[in-house]
Amino acid sequence: MENSRRRFLKQVGALSIAAVSGQAAEAERRPNILWLIAEDFGPDLGCYGNSEVRSSNIDRLAREGTRFANAFTTAPVCSPSRSAFMTGMYQTSIDAHNHRSHRDDGYRLPEGVRPITSWFRQAGYFTANVKTAAPGVQGTGKTDFNFSPSEPAFDGTDWNQRAAGQPFFAQVNFTETHRPFRRNDQSPADPGKLTLPPQYPDHPVTRADWAAYYDMIASLDQKIGSVLKRLADERILDDTVIFFFGDNARSHVRGKQWLYDEGIHVPLIVRWPKSVSTGAVDDRLVSAIDFGAASLALAGIPIPAKMQGRPFLGKGTRRDYIVAARDRCDETVDRIRCVRTARFKYIRNYFPERPYSQINRYKETEYPVLRLMRRLQAEGKLTPVQAQFMAATRPPEELYDVTKDPNELQNLAQAAAHRATLIEMRRILDRWITETGDRGEVAEDPEIARSWEQQMKGAYDERLRKLYSEEGMAIPEWMK
Repeated sequence: MENSRRRFLKQVGALSIAAVSGQAAEAERRPNILWLIAEDFGPDLGCYGNSEVRSSNIDRLAREGTRFANAFTTAPVCSPSRSAFMTGMYQTSIDAHNHRSHRDDGYRLPEGVRPITSWFRQAGYFTANVKTAAPGVQGTGKTDFNFSPSEPAFDGTDWNQRAAGQPFFAQVNFTETHRPFRRNDQSPADPGKLTLPPQYPDHPVTRADWAAYYDMIASLDQKIGSVLKRLADERILDDTVIFFFGDNARSHVRGKQWLYDEGIHVPLIVRWPKSVSTGAVDDRLVSAIDFGAASLALAGIPIPAKMQGRPFLGKGTRRDYIVAARDRCDETVDRIRCVRTARFKYIRNYFPERPYSQINRYKETEYPVLRLMRRLQAEGKLTPVQAQFMAATRPPEELYDVTKDPNELQNLAQAAAHRATLIEMRRILDRWITETGDRGEVAEDPEIARSWEQQMKGAYDERLRKLYSEEGMAIPEWMK
């Protein structure tokens, strides 16, 4: 297998060099494209108005480029989200919507759909998933696709492996803001000075958890600064279009795996002085499936006919709404869809009889605030707003005015004054489901979830028992 991969990459390299040699002048005019991808990261940055974090390098990136205020991923968890933005297709359209699915069944993408690296390679670009991004900065090399590419997704692990004069498309994946969080001993955030969202209990456990998240943002920022320095040292900074964004949003209780803005609203900054406005803020709605199309357009590569994403830079496509979807995550079976406009968020829960906090062993283990909320719920110490998420059931529909209620805590679905909005949002979602061929309409084989449950039991139950004991909590029935 490895020999076949080497032969393939050698052939691709030869074809790429030939393409570049035959079209040297054209290639020189093409910009490099670099995606800097942070895991589980919301717009928690100084440039987005959060004065409690240390983000000077990313803030500088925003000053030198355009900051997009309303960028959203199509899923609130990594593998479906990455499957979507790396193909420019909704994960629900290409059967990549269930978290970490199709890992060993040989599933291929539909005809005419490819990872965007394939389109860049075809156009003469070198593609890299960078492992050593700068001194002291290791990229994870993460792909996490819910499909098996028909060819290697990347040509190499560093843009310096390309041929002379060859443009590159590369990405660096940063794990800092993915759990488990670690404190930054050099300049730790002060838990006592942080502003907590009202959906979380103001408790030392919560404050410590958020402080650790903010420390990881500072660590991420330092590494982004090192990558920018490398680009400058190599004199290719201004020849490289930089996209900085999150693969999904915050890894907090109502964030990752959920369709509230806390789970899908990500930072997006694009820097390229030759074409992208400097120091600008763009308020239009942007979907992550558009990132690939925008990158291809900047490189002068035609947008593939089947690609659902569209270029958005300059006078590109303006979206009236974005759609996102959540399906099975690990052993936790669910189906949720949302429509987000500039003012409203509509959420449809397909399993309203199930609690928001149905069992997910990864979150039970890695999210101390979730365990805290279970304990405080049992003690009757949650506020009404906090208790909503711990309820035994959930409403079939949720509607929020995000301009007045950015934390999405006041459900307006039953409000007579918003009846027309509710009906319109329903209509938009129903049309999207039909037009995009939402594969969530087809139930996954239940044996897959059972298999995941066995895996997660083995990975987490022993550790969970220890945590419950240390925190003075009774062992729950589902673990007995």
